[in-house]
Amino acid sequence: MATTTSKGLMNLALKAAGSSSINWYPGHMATAMRDIKERVKVVDLIIEVRDARVPISSANIELQEILRRKKHLIVLNKMDLANPNMSNRWSEYFEACKQDHVFVNAHNKESVKNMVRQVRTSLSEAIRKEQTLLTMVVGIPNVGKSVITNSVHRIARYNISVQEKLKKAEVGPLPGVTQQISAFKIGHTPSIYLLDTPGVLVPNISNIETGLKLALTGAFKDSVVGEERLARYLLGLLNSRRSSFHVKWKAEAEAKAFIEDPVAQLKFKKHHHQSDFKTEVRGVIASTLLDYVGNVEDEHDMEVLVDTQMKELRKLFQIPEEAGDTGWTKVSSKLLNLYRIGKLGAYTWDIVPEVAAQQ
Repeated sequence: MATTTSKGLMNLALKAAGSSSINWYPGHMATAMRDIKERVKVVDLIIEVRDARVPISSANIELQEILRRKKHLIVLNKMDLANPNMSNRWSEYFEACKQDHVFVNAHNKESVKNMVRQVRTSLSEAIRKEQTLLTMVVGIPNVGKSVITNSVHRIARYNISVQEKLKKAEVGPLPGVTQQISAFKIGHTPSIYLLDTPGVLVPNISNIETGLKLALTGAFKDSVVGEERLARYLLGLLNSRRSSFHVKWKAEAEAKAFIEDPVAQLKFKKHHHQSDFKTEVRGVIASTLLDYVGNVEDEHDMEVLVDTQMKELRKLFQIPEEAGDTGWTKVSSKLLNLYRIGKLGAYTWDIVPEVAAQQ
């Protein structure tokens, strides 16, 4: 179970990221926001996609006033990367708020089918009255809106009687790929259409902690915050969740077995794949944390621990001292990538509001 962000961690995060707000607002986002506000007037259901790891931080504040006036379904994507126990608590929270929601893994067909069923449930009242319905997908960049749209599109092709060649949403590795609003037919009897929209952020993010969480989950480019600063923030978060650092004893045991296994060593040296890094990376982070005698609630002690972990990871990734400061960027990029593909474990960074705990 996640714990409240410690004062030491927050001070570390603020020191690493600086006290200024985070700005990343390409020109097309302003246009997209205007288009969304114009089209939402005729939409029957808004599907807001959020990141299951940050259910609150990944909500676009600027859109919330609009969403309160329309039928609204929250789709929490990337559930496979989130802590399942925390996802259950978040589900209880949304139920207590009487908010329609569904957790989904956009790459899993059955999960997407379950989401489609929830869409139809949310539209049940409108379905009885209208023959044509319009839904709109909204959300911040890189929460998986286009992946979800494409998955729904593939499912719909086999369910719609009239075979149509429909353009799929463009998906890319960087946030902000979708720049235009496109329509897709996803159901018949009644006809249901889905509008896919670009990811939109608020013009600036004044809450540094929210900005760091969004950067960590890929809502905008790492360069906005800085790879090394972001990696240090990630290590700070992992250290603050000592009790939930995914079976820490197992991580140490795996690391020990890896070191003692000649075949595994040979494979590591020969192939040098990221998949081989995961056991050692988890072992390094877990062992340095467990061996540390300082207080992670203290800002200085947290910094010392993170410095130690960064140095150990640099050794593990075999990045020479000759690489200088660019070496730290390489260390950071490797660590962030392992986290984002789930190799360091499943985590939920947002804390469930107190109202949920009282239900």
